[in-house]
Amino acid sequence: MFTLDLSHLKEKKNLLAFSGGVDSSALFFLLLENHIKFDIAIVNYGTREASDEEEMHAKALAKKHKLYCHSIKAPSFHSHFEKQARDFRYEFFESLITIEGYDTLITAHQLNDQLEWLLMRLSKGAGLSELLGLEPVTKKRHYALIRPLLAYSKQELLHYLQTNGHPYFIDESNADETYERNKFRKHFSDALIAEYKEGIKRSMEYLRKDKEVLESGFETLYNNKLLHIVKLHTPSAKVKAADITLKKLGYLLSAKQRQEIEKEPSLVIGGAWSIVQQDDLLFVAPYLTTDMPKKFKELCRVLNVPGKIRPYLFKEHIDPSELVFN
Repeated sequence: MFTLDLSHLKEKKNLLAFSGGVDSSALFFLLLENHIKFDIAIVNYGTREASDEEEMHAKALAKKHKLYCHSIKAPSFHSHFEKQARDFRYEFFESLITIEGYDTLITAHQLNDQLEWLLMRLSKGAGLSELLGLEPVTKKRHYALIRPLLAYSKQELLHYLQTNGHPYFIDESNADETYERNKFRKHFSDALIAEYKEGIKRSMEYLRKDKEVLESGFETLYNNKLLHIVKLHTPSAKVKAADITLKKLGYLLSAKQRQEIEKEPSLVIGGAWSIVQQDDLLFVAPYLTTDMPKKFKELCRVLNVPGKIRPYLFKEHIDPSELVFN
């Protein structure tokens, strides 16, 4: 039933984002079946009666299979729970990656998740790259984010667990429609997957190939910490290049910001990011203001480094001569 090619994980130090729910439990046992070595990490949000039980289950499961379980209790989030919980979760994962030296973070996003994301973005106005927010492999600065289950539906994963007698928990908060994702899941995505799963799966594959063609209009020439320099093969690729680059840096553009980028050669987005185009190069870096030595500013001027980028270079001790590509 599951024909996963996980060979690229065999020589890696892997970390699985685990919750004890259907998706991550299925992936846990599929990784074991494919003889992939990994540890798990679980966040206890303390929002449900079963939260502590799920954490204990994760630790017992890891111990049984001679894996290590990292766990953490989250603070209380009183507003924007979904965003704050996600930010806390990924900060935890990335701290483990840095401290323990993991090569990959493996998550159990599946076909239903893909469709939920697409529908949520579609309802707000989005281009192709935004509609396909979940990729099988996403390269981060120090690790790779791997999503092996994107071609499989939640029902298929549930069937796998039940057929093999593997344990899992059901998160009753998934029925709470105050969370946007749950609303889209209940009213749209689950019903569509149940009726049109194979067609939706093929459509996701076709869209991903179209996205690859679309994004071939630019390439990243240089990145150092949060500085990215992108070469635009066509002028029309500017907005897409900025959008994709900022998404990698954790910032999502609004429709209005995309329009501003299209019109302006040099601007600051959200008070946080400098976006500057010089000829066929697009510079993206955090927006800073700081005093710089005259010698440093003169070197940047001679090398034609954009003014909005210079403070970040100075703060991070990046040599401006690294930015010459002629």
